[in-house]
Amino acid sequence: MSLFNHPEYRSHEQVSFITDDTTGLKAIIAIHNTQLGPAVGGCRMFPYVSDDDALTDVLRLSRGMTYKSALAGLPFGGGKSVIMGDPRHQKTPAMMRAMGAAVEQLGGRYIIAEDSGTSPTDLRLVAENTRHVSGIEDNINGGDPSPSTAYGVFLGIKNGLKCVFGSEDLRNRRIAIQGLGHVGFHLAALLRQAGAQVLGSDIHQPNMARATRELGVIEVPHEDILSVECDVLAPCALGGVINKRSIPSIRASVIAGAANNQLEQDDDDELLLQRGITYCPDFAINAGGIIEVFHQRQGSTSAIRKAALEHIGVITQQILEQSRSTQRPPQEVAIAMAAEKLRTPAHQPAAEILKVS
Repeated sequence: MSLFNHPEYRSHEQVSFITDDTTGLKAIIAIHNTQLGPAVGGCRMFPYVSDDDALTDVLRLSRGMTYKSALAGLPFGGGKSVIMGDPRHQKTPAMMRAMGAAVEQLGGRYIIAEDSGTSPTDLRLVAENTRHVSGIEDNINGGDPSPSTAYGVFLGIKNGLKCVFGSEDLRNRRIAIQGLGHVGFHLAALLRQAGAQVLGSDIHQPNMARATRELGVIEVPHEDILSVECDVLAPCALGGVINKRSIPSIRASVIAGAANNQLEQDDDDELLLQRGITYCPDFAINAGGIIEVFHQRQGSTSAIRKAALEHIGVITQQILEQSRSTQRPPQEVAIAMAAEKLRTPAHQPAAEILKVS
């Protein structure tokens, strides 16, 4: 399939295919838009079934990062990278160093960060060959943006509940989380602290066992998590799980999770609207990680970081209120809001903001 004819290609500025026979690296870097600044996005490592699946994923993810940074008011563009392979069995330090060399060749147009299948430790190896990397700085989270991502989703859940039920109170609410890895676990902890009953599933059993043991999460079979009766469904694994096959069986009033590209197709948001299910767009509420990356580079205080994260709740409320008043799907509203920010970007020197040395 030609890249330009690919159904997920949306005027991406640059798509790079990387191979390194010595380390076994096989990767794709997609830069969607740099209008607001350098493209920033995580590096995902996953055992894709085919090269086309990997290309589809990186094209969708990079586009979502453009919307995410724009809505968050950050001087970043949208980019993403994927490494084809099993992170538990095929990842090596040499491979991550080779990925750093590939990022360096882009001359700063793309800044790499953590994503599913990679960690701050991996990024430190990447940083041996490129300075265009984030998520490794020493801070209260040790460079890991997962807690910040989880907090933004937590705010999204509260706003979704307020929109539907008139109250953001989480006490005795049933929240179902699909995926209890880095972000899902932190989200479950926040929800439990707020008094919610948390149900969860994870295909990686150690993640599930930890959440049950440490947080009291109630295990639900993986095949049942999307259809379990709950107030909020929080997809926090991979994307595409909200689709024409799963939507008819969803028994949640709100969908608000950390996974990127939760909707398999853009018009799935319309199907949710028809069913009376409130969808909090993923790229609006999972922006905590990219906000954390920005403030790491700024050296911001914890108070400034907290205020920036709280803005996720403000944006989510605006999206949901506008959706309700216009009867348009929330994702359509959010994309329109992001597009408006792209049309009227704030003019601030990216090099000064990013402090890339």
